[in-house]
Amino acid sequence: MNAEERIHRYGRFGHLGLERMETLMEKLGNPQDDLEYIHVAGTNGKGSVCKYIYEMLRAGGYHVGLFTSPYLEVFNERIELDGEYISDDDLEAVTDQVIAKADEMEAEGLETPTEFEIITAIAFVYFAQKGCDFVVLEVGLGGRGDSTNIIKAPLCSVIASISLDHTDRLGTTIPEIAAEKAGIIKKGCPVVINTDNDDARAVFRKKAHDMDAPLFDAARVPVKITRETLEAVTFNVEILDHLYRSMEISMLGRHQVSNAAEALFVITLLVQQGKLELENRDIKDGLRRAKQIGRFEILGRDPFVIIDGAHNPDASLRLRETVQKYFADGKILMVCGILADKDVEDVLVNFRGITDQFIAAEPPNPRRMPAGELAERIAAEGGECHVCADPKEAVRCALEQRNDYDLILFAGSLYLIGSIRKDIINAL
Repeated sequence: MNAEERIHRYGRFGHLGLERMETLMEKLGNPQDDLEYIHVAGTNGKGSVCKYIYEMLRAGGYHVGLFTSPYLEVFNERIELDGEYISDDDLEAVTDQVIAKADEMEAEGLETPTEFEIITAIAFVYFAQKGCDFVVLEVGLGGRGDSTNIIKAPLCSVIASISLDHTDRLGTTIPEIAAEKAGIIKKGCPVVINTDNDDARAVFRKKAHDMDAPLFDAARVPVKITRETLEAVTFNVEILDHLYRSMEISMLGRHQVSNAAEALFVITLLVQQGKLELENRDIKDGLRRAKQIGRFEILGRDPFVIIDGAHNPDASLRLRETVQKYFADGKILMVCGILADKDVEDVLVNFRGITDQFIAAEPPNPRRMPAGELAERIAAEGGECHVCADPKEAVRCALEQRNDYDLILFAGSLYLIGSIRKDIINAL
C-alpha cells in the first residue's frame, strides 16, 4: 500500500480532543514546537485566507509551509512547501515515521490516532525537517479539539467567517460553533477575526479577554472596491493606519475581498510587531498571485465554464451573489451534487437564485444525496432538472449543451468538483 492508502486505514472520526495527538507528537519528539505558525479557523473562507497569507510570505522570500484540507484532486495538495506539493517520496518517508509511532500507541493499548491526526502529524514532521520559516496552518474541524490546536503559541490566531456547518459535531447555533472556533485563541497571542455576526463576535471578544489575547476585528476596516472584472478585483483598504491602494486579487467575488483584507490585516500586524519583514511590492505581488482551485475557478470562456465548491448555505449564497454580479442576464446551466448531511434546502434556495436549469449528479462519497432525490428537491423549488448521477457523464451531458448557454456552472460538494475538474479541462 502507498502512503495515502495506509493513512486511510485509520478512522475518520474520534472524540474531539488533543489526547491522542499529544501522545503521538511526544513519541515523534514534538517537532511542531520548533515552528512558527499562523493558525487559521473559520467556516468558510479560511482556505482563501490561508492562501493569501502564504503567497504574501512567499513573495517576501520566506521559506513557507501550507497545511490545508480537504484536497481536491491529489492527496499531496494538503501539504505544500514553497509552492510545491509534498513529493510522493517525502510523503512515503514521513508517513513511515508517523505510522511507526501510531503502531506503538496501539501496541501499548492506547487509543489510536484518527486519519486527520496522522495527516497533521505528517505535516508537522515534514515542515520541521525542511526548516520552514513560517507555517500557515488551517484548522480541519472546529478549532478547540482539532489536531492542529496542539501548537502552543502561534504568531497570530485567525478566524474567518462563521456560519452553520458540521452542526452534528460543532453545535447547532452560531455561538456554539464560534466557541469551538475560539478554541484556537492562545494566551497572549494576537487574534484577528472577520465576522459580521454579533453573536460570534461576542464569543470571540470574551475568549480573547479571558486569554489576555489582543483582538483585532478585520470586518471593521474600511474597504473600497474600485474595479471588478472577470479577471480581477481591485480595492483600497486602510489597516492599522496604513493605506493600501490598488490591491488586486484574482479570486473573484466580494467575499474574496473580505478574505484578502483579513489576510492583509494579519500580515500588517505582524510587520508592525517586528515578527516579519515585507515590502509593499511583496504584499501586492502575493495577493495578486494567490489562487485556489475549485473556488469560482474559470476553466473556460467561450462559453464560460466555472467550478465552485459551494457546499453549505453561506458558501452557496456567496456563489449566488458572485454569479449575479457577473452573469446577471446570462443563460446558465448548473450541474450540482450535494452531500445529504448538509443543509440541502438552504443551499438549493441559493442555487435556484442563480438559474432554473439543472443537472443533478452524485459526488463520489458515501454521504451523497441520490441524484434522483436531488432532482426532486430542485423541482420542488421550481427548477428543471435532468438526472445524470455519474459525474463524468454529467460533464459530458452539460458540455454537449454549452453552445446554448452563457455559463456552465459546476457547483456543490468539493468531492464532486474534485472528481470532475480534470475531465472538464480535458473536454474543453
